[in-house]
Amino acid sequence: MIGRMRFFVMICVFLLPVVVRGQGVTAAPIDQALGRSGQKTGDVYKVGFPRTDLQVSVHGVAIKPGLALGSWAAFLGTDDNAMVMGDLVLLQDELNPVMAKLRSSGFEITAVHNHLLEESPRVMYMHYMGHGPAAQLAASLRSALAVSKTPLGKPAAATEEAAPPAWVKGVEDAVGRKGTYKGGVLSYGVARSAAVTMAGTTIPPAAGVAESINFQEAESGKVATTGDFVLTAEEVNPVISELHDHHISVTALHSHMLTEEPRLFFMHFWSVGTPESVGVGIKAALSKISVK
Repeated sequence: MIGRMRFFVMICVFLLPVVVRGQGVTAAPIDQALGRSGQKTGDVYKVGFPRTDLQVSVHGVAIKPGLALGSWAAFLGTDDNAMVMGDLVLLQDELNPVMAKLRSSGFEITAVHNHLLEESPRVMYMHYMGHGPAAQLAASLRSALAVSKTPLGKPAAATEEAAPPAWVKGVEDAVGRKGTYKGGVLSYGVARSAAVTMAGTTIPPAAGVAESINFQEAESGKVATTGDFVLTAEEVNPVISELHDHHISVTALHSHMLTEEPRLFFMHFWSVGTPESVGVGIKAALSKISVK
């Protein structure tokens, strides 16, 4: 009996690394279904669909895709039992055709709303969630995007980034954090201190529950900023006050999910100003949020 137990333990120890390596979705089938590759961050595999076809402006500021026009899908779980959640950037006449395709594939629609104000043309944002085999989810998502004008071809190879312009350091110094500069946009993804769960599953920051803050150059030495703060109910109004005190407009306040814990609210904002003034305002707002 003891010999059998030792044999059983040895088999378990031998198999354990295989089980661990098998965790998480496999990128290749998702890439094949979507026609492009993404980026792995921890347990999240995230694929972007920037709306490079759109020419959107706000009060004369031409919006770069990385500032506010990035559709995305975040996959987590396993190949056979995956969850995908994300946000699609759509023109008004694309919204319901894409929604119908997602619903026909069993996806849940969790929010539809604006992020910006007075943009031209009008852009809407649709949040969604799906469960099932990862490759099947990816194929269904691509089929839905195909009824919009979202570019679905394989993106051109990324060009080498030039050295960040001077305004980037000005923003980083004012915010007090280093960001990521890519495609003319300085971006931040600041994780909340406490975990966010849904149906017992922890939702990692990279799946859309981090404070998302973006900056791009505007005119005359100024920068534009937009994004969304991820807030608990108690944080909403203190953040509004800080934004208003620093001349940053609130453009939307709403939910992105249906059953998350704790309950979260997403606050979108817009401002154009000097790197220092805008950065100080963002830092003040972050000081009212429980972040890492």
